[in-house]
Amino acid sequence: MSNLNSVEGMLLKAIGGLYYAETPLGVLECKARGIFRKQNISPCAGDKVIVTDITGNKGVVDKILPRKNSIIRPPLANLDYIVFVTSTCEPAPNLTLLDKFLAIAQYKNIKSIIAVTKLDLQKNAGLMEIYMNSGAEFIEIDYDTPNSYMKLYDMIAGKITAFTGNTGVGKSTLLNHIVEDLDIKTGEISQKLGRGRHTTRNVELYKLDNGGYIADTPGFSTFETQKYDIIFKDKLAFCFPEFDDYTDKCRFPDCAHIKEKGCAVIEAVNLGEIPSSRHNSYVEMYEEAKQIKEWEIKNRN
Repeated sequence: MSNLNSVEGMLLKAIGGLYYAETPLGVLECKARGIFRKQNISPCAGDKVIVTDITGNKGVVDKILPRKNSIIRPPLANLDYIVFVTSTCEPAPNLTLLDKFLAIAQYKNIKSIIAVTKLDLQKNAGLMEIYMNSGAEFIEIDYDTPNSYMKLYDMIAGKITAFTGNTGVGKSTLLNHIVEDLDIKTGEISQKLGRGRHTTRNVELYKLDNGGYIADTPGFSTFETQKYDIIFKDKLAFCFPEFDDYTDKCRFPDCAHIKEKGCAVIEAVNLGEIPSSRHNSYVEMYEEAKQIKEWEIKNRN
């Protein structure tokens, strides 16, 4: 760059108003320009930034480069993958919640991976059959077979990936197998509460030996899907790839695929060509989208 005291980098974490940027000069501890606050912009992990006023290992985040995507809670930018860790049991899969997150990822052009754990407790929960046409990659994690989780490791090489999942599904255990020195503390499932004790407070990107970066995010139960983004009802069908082969065959071009006569999507559900659980989740999200008020959208932007 023309300014010798200026360098491009990527934010790894943000804590207490300080930002840590990985740069060719090393990891720099940075403050952010006040202009970001005036513009209601918050730098976050994954952001590509320009750091200036560099002195030693400190600097200033002067500019945030254009993002290809971002999510608000947890705050992350420029994601390539989201890995949804889902257990076969203890806790049982929450398909509705998983479907909502898959739809958000599809909407934001973030690739999805469903990583299924606890196969030693229950061999087949029918998840692969449900999600085979969902647009998500599907990986069964067996810790007695290292190739299963190393396949996931290879997929996210050179990418920025967030890991999420309901508490108790074994997300931290999976991360600790992928990155041996990560040492995310895990807790036994609380039988009384039905959830694990581990929660993730700060979002941080961890660099992998394969050139990728991973973020451990809070469990599904700790934030609402609408904090990721709001999908308008007329865009929602595009977030369910199983519908693609049928939406153009509906009797009416403005078909909502809820209960309309001549709806090819509903017919496909009745014939078992689209899993009923996926359509049920779509209907629930559609009804929620109908309730979104204009002021909510303005407040969100």
